[in-house]
Amino acid sequence: MGNKESGFTLVEMLIVLLIISILILLIVPHVSKKSANINDKGCDALVELVKSQVVAYELDKKKKPQDLQELVTSKYIDNEHLHCGNGKEIVMGGDGEISHQ
Repeated sequence: MGNKESGFTLVEMLIVLLIISILILLIVPHVSKKSANINDKGCDALVELVKSQVVAYELDKKKKPQDLQELVTSKYIDNEHLHCGNGKEIVMGGDGEISHQ
């Protein structure tokens, strides 16, 4: 009888690598879309937080803040609350409405 070594052949390894590559190609774009969606949801939550701090400022000071920097100097929000994790900026419109750009 001849000596037969056990192990994977080159063809078997190439097939496994092909299957892994196909799975990666299918999964990575889906994950990146979910990441963008998560960042948008986080930004929306940050806008709601800033809106609630505007209301708290109004209740305490009996007036609306002129801008978001007034909330920062009065320690209602930090400077980090002026920017979302995805790079969008939290702004206050002329009508006092808080949104992100």
